[in-house]
Amino acid sequence: MVRIAKQTDPRRLEELKKKINSKRYLNTAINSLAVTITKELLQTKEG
Repeated sequence: MVRIAKQTDPRRLEELKKKINSKRYLNTAINSLAVTITKELLQTKEG
């Protein structure tokens, strides 16, 4: 099966580019990913 990429929204892309340069945004994103991965790993071990 071949997936076709959605069209990108230039406005949202610019917003993301600005956020990527923010240490606060990156810290929040990394922490969120770490929490999600930890929860998944714990559920896998318990399951």
